[in-house]
Amino acid sequence: MKVLLSFLILFFSITIHAQQRLVDFVNPFIGTGGHGHTYPGATIPFAMVQLSPDNGTNGWDWVSGYHYSDSVIQGFSHTHLSGTGVGDLCDISVLPIVNRIASAEKITSKFSHKQETAKPGYYAVHLKDFDVWAEHTTTIRCGFHRYTFPASKNAAIRFDLGFAINYDRTTECSFKKINDTTFVGYRFSKGWAPNQKIFFAVRVSKPVKNIVIIANKEKIDTNNYTAKDIKAWLEFETNLGEKILMKVGLSSADIEGALESLNEINGWNFDLVKQNAENIWERELRKLQIRTNDIELKQNFYTALYHTFLAPNRFSDRYGNYKSANGNIEKGKSIFTVQSLWDTFRAANPLLTITQTELVPAIINSYLTFYDQYGLLPVWELQFNETNCMTGYHAVPIIADAILKGITGFDYNKAYEAMKVSANQNIRAADFYRHFGFVPADKAGQSVTITLEYAFDDWCIAQVAKRLGKSADFREFRRRSMNWRNVFDKKTGFARAKLSNGNWVTPFDPFHAEHDPEKTPYTEGNAWQHTWFAPHDVYALINYMGGAKKFEIRLDSLFKADSKLTGSHVPPDISGMIGQYVHGNEPSHHIAYLYNYIGKPYKTVDKVKEICTTLYHNKPDGLPGNEDCGQMSAWYVFSVLGFYPVNPASGEYVLSVPLVQESALQLPDGHLFRVIVKEANEKNKYIKQATLNGNPYTKSFLKHSDIMKGGILEITLADKPGTSFGTAMEDLPGRTAK
Repeated sequence: MKVLLSFLILFFSITIHAQQRLVDFVNPFIGTGGHGHTYPGATIPFAMVQLSPDNGTNGWDWVSGYHYSDSVIQGFSHTHLSGTGVGDLCDISVLPIVNRIASAEKITSKFSHKQETAKPGYYAVHLKDFDVWAEHTTTIRCGFHRYTFPASKNAAIRFDLGFAINYDRTTECSFKKINDTTFVGYRFSKGWAPNQKIFFAVRVSKPVKNIVIIANKEKIDTNNYTAKDIKAWLEFETNLGEKILMKVGLSSADIEGALESLNEINGWNFDLVKQNAENIWERELRKLQIRTNDIELKQNFYTALYHTFLAPNRFSDRYGNYKSANGNIEKGKSIFTVQSLWDTFRAANPLLTITQTELVPAIINSYLTFYDQYGLLPVWELQFNETNCMTGYHAVPIIADAILKGITGFDYNKAYEAMKVSANQNIRAADFYRHFGFVPADKAGQSVTITLEYAFDDWCIAQVAKRLGKSADFREFRRRSMNWRNVFDKKTGFARAKLSNGNWVTPFDPFHAEHDPEKTPYTEGNAWQHTWFAPHDVYALINYMGGAKKFEIRLDSLFKADSKLTGSHVPPDISGMIGQYVHGNEPSHHIAYLYNYIGKPYKTVDKVKEICTTLYHNKPDGLPGNEDCGQMSAWYVFSVLGFYPVNPASGEYVLSVPLVQESALQLPDGHLFRVIVKEANEKNKYIKQATLNGNPYTKSFLKHSDIMKGGILEITLADKPGTSFGTAMEDLPGRTAK
């Protein structure tokens, strides 16, 4: 009765506190500066359309099309990547223009951040050169534009189908007039993803006065044309303050699908669609509610949660059609694309098992559909193209995590078959890995990272084999999961490159980092960061480092080491450094939580709080590195809540201390899981004691199953760590990992 009463009081207090709209705390400009690579434009969760401005600048910090440091806009395109390291997409670029003669020249407009607004589901900016206010909102597959023009006899909305950034290039495009208000076309392109096809349909609220098509820089006297490059000018006369609205529907399959996407928006009520988009975001953000007096923390938190809901993206149209991995048109239920798996398997996908449990089967079924068409599970899949970017085959831990958490809605046996096939492929150095028990540096680049990550993926397969009763497979993949040990040098205490003859590569410099993947044993990092990646075998890693005390000393030294980097071509991804800890890139993300494995959870608390408070801020350069489709933000979301999936397929979350007074997780079955922090102040930073549903709780980790049941975790803090919390052998995380 006492527990029930406290639960009701807590529910009432958080409900009252949470009446303020959470969308008001989201700042889509976070990450648009520095190396965050995010976009500020309008979208809704996991949508096909991301309608956002493009500066028209090429370069690493413009891979989303936009960087806060820029001062011009070349157009607003309908597809964007959130925080990746490679630029692509930016399909179907449009720009409202006045007093220009139709031409193929590059056209931009200056803008000011003082006249620019971004909120969930809405973006607006004033284009100075044309005195046009541009506003955007979206549905899943349809972008909605509202342009407020000055008085002009020569106003236009220009479609630039040849617009491309970085690696991307238009290979063929088409524009066709259906009538004075409706137009259709497509853009095919080749870039990071080699075979991209986007079909579009346009409907404007006012009949066009004229249409001008410029193909391959020549004006064409037709309203229907196909070429490598097309600029299509929809021309109008406008009165002062006149608003022209436009819908742009997308499909990856065909024109019919794009036309059907227009039906996601009935009528021309822009403000209603904008409000609906905001309400969708509000509903999603309310799945995680926090109470804190720190407004910046709350802004950072809800922006981070917003970022975790931007990818993957819907790929099938309203008919269920989409372009397959083979380039054919196929039909599916709900197909998703943009799978940045090297990044997101660590925390972003595990977070979705809590916040988007009902979406997880569709995501995994998209992997399995890709497997049917391509023959392997995706590595980094973009518009159903395999980019083969990054190391490992990390659809495996995501599928394993879902299976081991009991999430249904996909075929476990088929998933297991796909996992095994991907593990036994003969590309991506997998054959060398199986033959030698590690990847030799004289056989392939990134050899150490590949070995470490394949070993973890093997462990994940072993756990699924065990779950499905496949004993022989379990033993084989469990054995393979220990292969990380073959590249660990006990003498130096680092994972390092080894030759096929069994000798270590010399000379060895743990500070050395090289961007060229063929010239380095480590992916976007060095030995300091990658040595710690054995999340499935942490206690063996502790032993290999000489025991708990030496492990602790080595962990301490990671954060205290000189931040120097040697090498002539250091990867730009190495950012957000604390010593040699690199929070701006994913391989370091689990490391701060490893202190819990040696019974020192208070050190985890110190490190996690330092990272959260020094590397995340409510400003454009407020992310320590690439957002990477939600991973950088997922780390922050988990850490603010006070727990993190060190082994992302174990069903365990390693505890820290929440940075908020209370949090409430809305679970899919209607239950709530709440965390209450008591006695928190500047001095009281460490866990003195904890209770779970009123019972004493001494473990320094939480089980996913306990969270999903709902309940209350109550943490009491003190200025010194409690001697009974997280110190006994049975209270350490990862003890059941086998």
